[in-house]
Amino acid sequence: MNSVLVTGGCGYIGSHTVLSLLEKGYKVYVLDSFINSSPLVIKRLLEMHDYIKFKVSENLHFIEGDLRSSKDLEKVFLNAIKDGNEIKAVIHFAGLKSVKDSFKEVITYWDFNLAGTINLLKVMNSFSCRTLIFSSSATIYSYSEEKALKENSLIKPINPYGLTKATIEVFLQDIYSCYPDEWRIVNLRYFNPIGAHVSGKLGEDPIGNPTNIFPLILNVASKEISKLKVYGNNWNTKDGTCIRDYIHVMDLAEGHVAALNFLESNSSRIINLNIGTGIGSSVLELINIFQDVNNIEVPYEISERREGDQENVVADNTKILSTLNWQPKRSVENMCEDGWRWKLLNPKGYK
Repeated sequence: MNSVLVTGGCGYIGSHTVLSLLEKGYKVYVLDSFINSSPLVIKRLLEMHDYIKFKVSENLHFIEGDLRSSKDLEKVFLNAIKDGNEIKAVIHFAGLKSVKDSFKEVITYWDFNLAGTINLLKVMNSFSCRTLIFSSSATIYSYSEEKALKENSLIKPINPYGLTKATIEVFLQDIYSCYPDEWRIVNLRYFNPIGAHVSGKLGEDPIGNPTNIFPLILNVASKEISKLKVYGNNWNTKDGTCIRDYIHVMDLAEGHVAALNFLESNSSRIINLNIGTGIGSSVLELINIFQDVNNIEVPYEISERREGDQENVVADNTKILSTLNWQPKRSVENMCEDGWRWKLLNPKGYK
């Protein structure tokens, strides 16, 4: 089984993907700077014996480092060679991801996300490692009245974070066009990952004040904040609230493993894939499902619409279903149950 480098492997999606890779027998090298993650994730992964058939410590290797440092990246590749586990592929999560913060810290976001990725590709190329799965986002799409977004829908981000993701995709297309016989690349465009691992040992632990809806629901349910703000109830939807495509983080993680299997089994190519369930749920539906499955109240109040919000963001996932050996298996009910279990077992996150 080949070795894989996971950048940002201690983050929310990264940690669940590392676990999925370990379950499939991959040797995994994780590079993380802990700017928006916790070192305790590695400790948790090492404790996951009940979910993995062999000792995690034999296949999980961690190096603290910055993606923008060639020395840090080269250290990972050299360590893997020294171990006899030459890295053949990279799953690239590392980067800054807050839409709100990207407006205030534009230079920082471009530096971390774009400069970091360019540096990664340079080092990968120098070690003849040319298989990459990139963590992209549905934020790259323009506002659309389509019921579901396709991979060829208009790309026109409305925030700096989305612009960095779209620009990286352009950069990767240029890399592939320049070396069409050498690179294998999948851009996975995420919709709305929520939930946690069923064990409650891995979950989402936002740094600072969360802005995404699910961590806020958890904070209201645990009485850390009194009410959830629902931004607008006058959208053109069935109950007036925005509709999103929520996908369980473990389905998303398993999608990365399927994408890696696809690249390993095929010749050079670049492909863009939406990764979502293809099913939209409104904000109020999500709140009601969470309350029902967990038998707990989530008080909320209606606020004015937020600038930049879109009415309906749902994936057309036809392409990924026909391309990869993958399909989402977990329901919104599962997402709400697993996410609440994580919160109950870890009221302060990984702290």
